[in-house]
Amino acid sequence: MGWLEAIILGIVQGLTEFLPISSSAHQLIVGQLFLDGRDPGAAFTAVSQLGTETAVIVYFAKDIWRIISKWCLALVGKGKQDDPDVRMGWLVIVGSIP
Repeated sequence: MGWLEAIILGIVQGLTEFLPISSSAHQLIVGQLFLDGRDPGAAFTAVSQLGTETAVIVYFAKDIWRIISKWCLALVGKGKQDDPDVRMGWLVIVGSIP
């Protein structure tokens, strides 16, 4: 896969990751239609999704840190239990249970 193909697939990944559609399927479709019918492969798809997740974590780092720190303080009794960030921490934990 060349640089141009990787850039095109990266743009497709970035545009479709946060929509309620499959970004992996769109990468496959774009590969079939525009990139000589080649599948970008599982490794490229995994790396592009890791890139998306890293970008989200970097962008929301301050918010994530604030929620974690307030949740931890409330857990040991040094923070307010009714703080919205504490509630968000609990909601993330409960929402992560399979």
